[in-house]
Parts: sequence; C-alpha cells; structure tokens
Amino acid sequence: MPPIIIGQYVPGESIVHRLDPRSKLISVFLFIMIIFLANSFAGYGVVGIFIAIAVLLSRVPLSFIFKGLKPIIFIVILTFLLHLFLTKEGDLVFHLGVLKFYSEGVIQGSFIALRLLFLVMFTSLLTLTTTPIEITDGLETLLNPLKRFHLPVHEFALMMSISLRFIPTLLEEAEKIIKAQSARGVEFTSGPIKQRMKAIVPLLIPLFVSSFKRAEDLALAMEARGYRGGEGRTKLRILTWSLRDNALLLCLILLSVILVWLRFFS
Repeated sequence: MPPIIIGQYVPGESIVHRLDPRSKLISVFLFIMIIFLANSFAGYGVVGIFIAIAVLLSRVPLSFIFKGLKPIIFIVILTFLLHLFLTKEGDLVFHLGVLKFYSEGVIQGSFIALRLLFLVMFTSLLTLTTTPIEITDGLETLLNPLKRFHLPVHEFALMMSISLRFIPTLLEEAEKIIKAQSARGVEFTSGPIKQRMKAIVPLLIPLFVSSFKRAEDLALAMEARGYRGGEGRTKLRILTWSLRDNALLLCLILLSVILVWLRFFS
C-alpha cells in the first residue's frame, strides 16, 4: 500500500512548525474557500506559487510529499479524464476515432485536477507541521463559543485529532495484514473481480478487530491517567498568537485579492 501524508507529523523547527495551530486551522479553512476563486491558468499559477513557498518554508522533504501524493494521483487523473471525455463545449482539439476532445474539456479537467492536488497538499501541511495535541488545542479554542450551546467542544476536538493521528497507523496495520494474507496464498491484485472482493474479507475482519483493540487500549490508557473530559482541565501548553500568524492570514487575504482581480478584472 502506498504511503499517505494525511495524519502524519514531521518534527521540525521551521517557521511553519512554529505557527500557532489556530492560525494554521483558519488558513486551511480560508484556503478551501479561496481556491474556488481561481478560474484561469494564471490564477492556478499564483496558487501553485503560494503552495510551493509554503512547502519550502515548512522544510518538509519534497520526496516525502511527492511520495505521499501517490495515492491521489489516480483520482486526479480520473477526474481529468472524466472532464475530457464528457465535456463537449468549446473548439474541437483533436479526435481519436469516434472520440472527440474539446478545449473546454481540457481546460476544466486541468482546473479540477489542479484544485484537488493543491487542496490535498495545503491541507496536508497542517498535519505534517502540527502535532495532534496542538491540533486539539487549536480546534478547542476556535470552537469555544459553541460551549454556550452546551456542545462537547473538547471531546469533539479530541476525537478529530485522534482520528487524524490514527490514519497512518491503520494504513500500516492494513499493509501488515495484506502481507500476512498474501504469504498464506490470498491474491489481492489478480483474478476476477468477484474473487478479489472475496479476498477483501480476510483483510477487513482483522483490521476492524485491531482497530477496536487499539481504541480500547487508548481508552484504558486515558482513564488510567485520570482523563475525565474537558471540564475543569488546565493546559500544559499555552497557545500564543504572534506576528507571523498575522502575516500568514495577510498572505491569504492578498492571495484572495489577486484571484478576485484575475477572475473579474483581467
């Protein structure tokens, strides 16, 4: 199974690592909205430059990021091909037998593929440069106003951070099970579809059992350390908002202004 970068943390001392987790969470939400303003190759070029600068400042190895993007390459290519085959607008670019490919299909397919790729890269920087504890503290702080409505903010933030943390763990566990089952003669990559579907059962059952076992061990460990929920708990690490966090939000505002100008005035 290919590696995945979502949910993994790479220790470091870069400027991105030192950012307040609240600013990184806000920037991710803003970026998800801002990227939809791009509707031209110039706009996506600006977004690509922004992503490249963010990756370089994070000092996360490029080989690690590219290796982690392998699982979504199939989805990106499939998205591009769907637009290429199904969109019948614009000028005819070329044809292959009965298949005809139009300019709008190429453009829209490229835009959607780039959008998906940039979204995964930028959101992955959150977990690559932020520990699960920092994500929990940041989420809890941002969602604090919801406590007025008696919502379990602390428990929700803890649940989200644990879910992110265990994504790579479950993938590693699945890889071990696949190797063990393959050594016993189970074929996951060959044979008819029906046979492959049956081969998934020996993978899913031990994976679910292992997941429940890990969840039970984690619950027992938290109870043994005196965890009884977020009410009345103090924090060991105090979050501090600095000038670099303001600079990050200003960069995102500048990016949105440039994309708006390219979309409506260029």
